Amino acid sequence: MTTNKADTLAIRISRVLAERIISGALEPGARLRQDHVAAEFGASHVPVREAFQRLEAQGLAISEPRRGVRVAAFDLREVREVAEMRAALEALALRHAAPHLTRAILDQAEEATRAGEKSPDVRAWEEVNRRFHRLILTPCAMPRLLASIDDLHAASARFLFSAWRAEWEAPTEHDHHAILAALRGGQTEAAVTILARHVQWIGRRPVTTASGATREAFAIVG
Repeated sequence: MTTNKADTLAIRISRVLAERIISGALEPGARLRQDHVAAEFGASHVPVREAFQRLEAQGLAISEPRRGVRVAAFDLREVREVAEMRAALEALALRHAAPHLTRAILDQAEEATRAGEKSPDVRAWEEVNRRFHRLILTPCAMPRLLASIDDLHAASARFLFSAWRAEWEAPTEHDHHAILAALRGGQTEAAVTILARHVQWIGRRPVTTASGATREAFAIVG
């Protein structure tokens, strides 16, 4: 019973820290201090260590000899890897989902697209953008595939929030409209091609860290 409680606490701690990392509240390179986290959650070191291991497994943290656990940094190569994985997996999901997409689902996806074009900030845009992708992919009914895609979207969100915390201007979703038009017309492969290209678009911009330094950030804007 104690073990179950520790496991549950470890999951809760890892989820809270993951949200802070993804939102940019914890910046790349920031140290995750076991004592501080344990004190914040009123926990022993055991669930905190397990939470850190979960973050490492998700690629959100790294453990370094003599330096402890830190928020993982990422570079253009990592962003490209996530983009290419998303392209491959989302293309597979859409091929299987397309025969099961109803007019109602496509109408909901269109509503999400319009909401994205009016999003006041990057977090609101990311939420409705993820909703669009889930709507058109979920009918594939392949839970392991969808879980992997969800993980990749979480990584995409981390890149995005780190790069675009301010000065956000919602994009016009030409690709979303084109994907929906192709799906409504029964042109599955055309929709798949547009989707695969769409999720591999990478934007870049300079950002100022909490220390005042400037670094170049990359993000998948799709």
